[in-house]
Amino acid sequence: MLTKRIIPCLDIKDGRTVKGVNFVDLRDAGDPVELAEIYANEGADELVFLDISATEERRKTLANLVKRVAEKVNIPFTVGGGISSVDDVDILLQNGADKVSINSSAVKNPDLINELVAKFGSQCIVVAIDAKQINGVWKVHLVGGKVPTELELFQWAREVEERGAGEILFTSMDHDGTKNGFANETLARLSTERNIPIIASGGAGNMQHFIDTFIDGKADAALAASVFHFKEMEIKDLKKELQDHGIPVRL
Repeated sequence: MLTKRIIPCLDIKDGRTVKGVNFVDLRDAGDPVELAEIYANEGADELVFLDISATEERRKTLANLVKRVAEKVNIPFTVGGGISSVDDVDILLQNGADKVSINSSAVKNPDLINELVAKFGSQCIVVAIDAKQINGVWKVHLVGGKVPTELELFQWAREVEERGAGEILFTSMDHDGTKNGFANETLARLSTERNIPIIASGGAGNMQHFIDTFIDGKADAALAASVFHFKEMEIKDLKKELQDHGIPVRL
């Protein structure tokens, strides 16, 4: 059985790590390079960096940050935010990123997934999907959750896999930052229907939530932010708890 992964997420705005609730009310959470090094040393399996206010002009800034992080960590890390071309990905990978995460650009131009997979390989391409329930239907949202679409979550996840993406990072906007647990019923359906790894995001508040998302949600990895940033739990303690519940992890 494959080991389950614990992935701290660093949302980056103006070069700092920030965290909010339901994608709003952001507060400062520290220096991203320092946090990355701490998490790598504490036993994180991977890291995710999301430049939540990325624009074309900021790509150079993010590349510099990626390079600084790559010099400090020895675990894979994924970078996302404002990526819309092969050249964007090339720059980030050259500066030390292992994978990239695309979201809005993939919805606007689905062929981008195929292009990136053809150039860099499936293992390198993560498609992030931010969704919330509207009248009982999970609708995909873009631009950091600000722009709703008519695209339905499960339909889009299928297309993403068919186009060659290596992983899906699913964030429930309804659960994000609430610390009430992950969207496990939805995650379980995604994991059952799709043949690529599903990363759970949105809602981690305690260790039981991680146990539940691996068992009930069938997630391959769990991503969290504030519980790690604000020292509400240590990664090594979380992994010990997961192991005690029969969940395979890398210690």
